[in-house]
Amino acid sequence: MTAEDRPAVALESTVISHGLPYPRNVELALEMEAIVREHGGTPRTVGVIQGELVAGLSREQIEHLATAPQVRKVSRRDLPVVVARRLDGGTTVATTMWIAHRAGIQVFATGGIGGVHRGGGQDVSADLQELAQTPVVVVCAGAKAILDLPATLEYLETFGVTVVSYGTDEFPAFYSRSSGLPGDVRCDRPEEVAAIWQAKQELGLPGGLLVAVPVPEEAEIPQAEMEPVIQQAVAEAEARGLRSAQVTPFLLARIAELTGERSLRANLALLKNNARVATQIALAIHGIREPSL
Repeated sequence: MTAEDRPAVALESTVISHGLPYPRNVELALEMEAIVREHGGTPRTVGVIQGELVAGLSREQIEHLATAPQVRKVSRRDLPVVVARRLDGGTTVATTMWIAHRAGIQVFATGGIGGVHRGGGQDVSADLQELAQTPVVVVCAGAKAILDLPATLEYLETFGVTVVSYGTDEFPAFYSRSSGLPGDVRCDRPEEVAAIWQAKQELGLPGGLLVAVPVPEEAEIPQAEMEPVIQQAVAEAEARGLRSAQVTPFLLARIAELTGERSLRANLALLKNNARVATQIALAIHGIREPSL
C-alpha cells in the first residue's frame, strides 16, 4: 500500500499548544502520528499557521505550535479572526472537525470531546453542535469527565448524533472505563463502525458519528475514585468565579495535581489508544485490511 492509498486520520493541536508542557507536547504529537502510520494510515495533524488552515502539520510547524508564545486556542467562531489577522492557532475538537471535513478527511482521533458543563447546563461546548452538523467520525474516550455526562448524551440525542460505545456497553467517562450510562449501540470491530457510517452517508443524514473508546484498563482511574476529585475541583473553580473558557484548563490542571498525575497518564494512554482505533476505522471505511504488525 503506497502512501497515497493510506486513509488520512485527523489529529487535533490544542493538546500541543495548550494541553501539555514542552517537550512532552511534541513527543505526544509525534508518537500519535507514528501510531497512525504503524497501523496503516496517514496522520494529518490540524492547526493554523499564520492564518493558514493546515491539515497535515510538518514537524517544524508542530514544534512552532508547541513553543510559540502567542498561539490562540481556536474554536469555530475564532476562525475568521485568526485567518484575517494571520495568527497561529491550536484547533479544538470542533475546529479540527471542520478543517478535516474541508480537507476530505473522514476520521478524527482526539482525547475527549467537550459537552454540557455541570451546574445547570448554560455552558455548552461548540463540539456538540459541530458533531450535529459536520460529517466526520470522531474517535474519543467519551466526553471529559469534568462535564455533566447525562446532559451531554441527552444533547447529542436531541441533535441526532449517534453514539457508538466501542468494545463496551457503556459510554466511557474519559479517565474511567465506565460511566453507568449506555451509548446508542455497541460495536466491537472497526468494520461495524464503518458499516454504520456508510449507512448514515447513504441516508443523507447530516452530522458526525461519535465513537467512544474506553481508556486502556491499565491506565484507568475508576469513577468512584475520580468523582470526589472532580467535585472538589469544580467547587474550587466556582469559588474562584471562573467562567466559560477559563473553566476547563483550570479543572484539568487541578485534577492532575490532586491525582498525582495519574490523570495525565490516563490522558496520554487514551490519546494513543484512540489514534490506533481511529486508524483501524479509517482503514475499514476505505475497505483496506490493516497491515501485519
